[in-house]
Formats: sequence, C-alpha cells, structure tokens
Amino acid sequence: MTSTTPDPTATTDPTATTDPTVTTDPTVTTDPTVTTDPMATTATATTDPMATTATDPASVPAASVPAPAAPTSEAERLRRWRLVLGGGGADGTGCELRGRDAAMDGALASLYGREKGSGGKAPGGRRAAGLGASAPGVARWLGDIRTYFPSSVVQVMQRDAIDRLGLSALLLEPEMLEAVEADVHLVGTLLSLNKVMPETTKETARAVVRKVVEQLEKKLAQRTRATLTGALDRSARISRPRHRDIDWDRTIRANLKNYLPEYRTVVPERLIGYGRAAQSVKKDVVLCIDQSGSMAASVVYASVFGAVLASMRALDTRLVVFDTAVVDLTDQLDDPVDVLFGTQLGGGTDINRALAYCQSRITRPTETVVVLISDLYEGGIRDEMLKRVAAMKASGVQFVTLLALSDEGAPAYDRDHAAALAALGAPAFACTPDLFPDVMAAAIEKRPLPIPDMAEQR
Repeated sequence: MTSTTPDPTATTDPTATTDPTVTTDPTVTTDPTVTTDPMATTATATTDPMATTATDPASVPAASVPAPAAPTSEAERLRRWRLVLGGGGADGTGCELRGRDAAMDGALASLYGREKGSGGKAPGGRRAAGLGASAPGVARWLGDIRTYFPSSVVQVMQRDAIDRLGLSALLLEPEMLEAVEADVHLVGTLLSLNKVMPETTKETARAVVRKVVEQLEKKLAQRTRATLTGALDRSARISRPRHRDIDWDRTIRANLKNYLPEYRTVVPERLIGYGRAAQSVKKDVVLCIDQSGSMAASVVYASVFGAVLASMRALDTRLVVFDTAVVDLTDQLDDPVDVLFGTQLGGGTDINRALAYCQSRITRPTETVVVLISDLYEGGIRDEMLKRVAAMKASGVQFVTLLALSDEGAPAYDRDHAAALAALGAPAFACTPDLFPDVMAAAIEKRPLPIPDMAEQR
C-alpha cells in the first residue's frame, strides 16, 4: 500500500477557493486589522483578489463559474498580508516592501501608524512615523496619497489627518490649500478657520471653496429647478384649465359621484387643473440654518440650494443663519461663496431667536415654506420656540425641520425637541442633498413629505 503525506498548504492557504479554512480562518473574518486598518480598505479593494475568493463555488451556476485564477506565489501572499497588517515585528510576515509598495506603506504609516493624539509616538512609547510639523512635509504627503490612492480615499485620509494629527492650522498656508483634494468637509473646516485666516490665504481658500460650490451646483441645480418648477405649476390650481393643464387625477376623484355604470365612465362636471407659475412669485421660502460647528456640511449644501432657489423667479427666497445671534444673508444669495464666508461656524444655538426673526418676515403665511436646518440642541427658550412653530403652522405656513442636509445621515440631535415638533405636525428628519428637491416640492404642493426611514440613517 502506498501512503501519501497531506500537503499542509492545502488546509492553510487563505487564497484557496475550495478550502473550508477560507471562511473560518480567524485571520480572514475576525482580525481587527483587516476591518479597521484603512490599509485593508485600500490595498485589498484595488489589488488583492483574496477579497473575492470567499464565495462558495457550489452556490454559483456552473455556467457562470470563472476559470480558476493562476496560483498565487508564497512571496506575493506575504506581500499582500504585509500591506494589510501594516508592518512591525508582530505581523509575522517577515516581508520587506520595496519601491511603490514601500512608498504607499509609508504614506499610510505616517497617518495610521500611531495612536490618535499620541503626539507622534506609537503604543508603548516607541517612536512611530508621522507627518511632522512642517507645511512642506505635509504638502509632500498630500501629493503622495493623491498619487497612490483614488480621490474618494484621499478625501477620507485628509479628514483623518485633520482629526488625528491636528493639521487644521496648516490649512492656513496657501501652498497647503493648493495641494489638498477639495470636498464638502474640507470647505467646512476652512469656514471654521475663516476668522483666523491671514489675508494671504483667504484668496486661495475662496478659490478652493468656489471649486467645490461649482461642482455641487452643477450636480444639484438642474434637477432642483425642474422638480420645483413642476411643483409650483401643480400648486397653482385653477377651475377652468386648458386641456393640457387638467389634473386628471384630482378631476376624476372630484367627480366620482358622477360615475355612469352603463357607460363605465365618469362625467367631469368640474375640471381641476393647474396654471403656469413661472412668470410671477408664487411661493416664499425661508431657509433658517443652524451654523453651530456640527452643522458644517449642512451649511455648505444649504447655501448652494439657497442660491439655486434664489435664481428661480417664482420663488422669493430668504436665507438666515444663526448661532446665538441671527444674520440675514439674503442679499448675498447670488453668490453662495459669499454666503459661506458670511457664516461663522461654532458657538451656541438660539433657535427661538432665529424663528422669531423668520416669523417677523412672513407676509403670506399660506404661501410660505420655512425650512429649519438644525440638530435642535436649543440654548434659548424651549417653550417659546415650540409656540412659534405652532403659531406658524396655525397660520398656514408649511414648516419643515431637517436634522441635517448632508450625505452622512442623521447626526446626534435632541430627541425630545424632535418629538415635540413631530407632535405639532413638523416631523424632524435628516435629508440627503438628492432628496431635498423632493422635500421642497412636497412642501410647496402641501402634500405629505417624503420622510426617509430614520433607522437607516443612524
């Protein structure tokens, strides 16, 4: 009888697609470095095929099973694990990176190779990689990560660098601003530094902010105008519409009593239609924006939407920002960059005072939509705030409360105030920029708001 010795690699190689150890090996599914180390989301996402080999071939139709990949060498496996684990004596790979791999690993280690707030030292007191304190060093690092990673990853790493390493002050250098990848969060950081920004940096900062604003306007403006124009037309109901302006849905419902069974039809004694609202102001819109530090992204998006709404002749748009003071920026709505630099992120919150100002500017309550964008942490008089909302609702104002206007979903917010507003018929919810035109259209038409599932936003 011939005996064979089992090949130990057949049960331990994590790249094997049919070996059951692939799905149970704790280094694959439970190692925290794989799920929390940003290297795992960059290196494996773009170059490591191991992330796609956990699928059981038995569950895939035979016709769709691809040809098996070429076997991966031991050296290549170790290289990939080394990139994932981040190096150090404990990684167990003993692999040395060279060339582009070493440069990519160095860029990541500069940011993630030490504990947050450790002052440049790794756990245990030993020295770790870092970006250093000089602007040229950080500028070189920003150039490196733009070379090695896609734009979406670069933006995440920039935010982490500002948060973990305290690099906000370096953004006051013009050469730094020219090197960063601009996005909404970077704009929020720049706005928070506006008051301490030297004059030599402000022009560069405005250029960065304008670039982001123009990108957002290009993305959001056309759909917003189209959606709201339709809503304005439908909101202008008339009793003798032209044929093309008949609202057949409302007309049929209003004439169901005139149904003739023998002819299986409805006789429309009364036509309901909508006119054209583009030639005159039909609705007043008030955007009331909390400019506390946690609302930075919402302030950016609200300013862009404010400029888009102000460009529509059928809307009279007012934009008000507040903390413990109230500032009316309506006269700057033709340029959202001016609006943004007119804000002052941070400070306290007095929603009651802001709503009092907005209420004093309402002249046509039944044709007015008030949008409060705030996390509802009220520093003013709570009962007075709720009374003002109730009074506006009673007068016919369409009142909308947004906990955030951003892509991040629902932030931390005051749940008691949110529940109190919901009881008044003004439910509070987080809104993405893509959903905002639909929310405004529903408010203009005085129909139920398209409120997203709050559980999915947390």
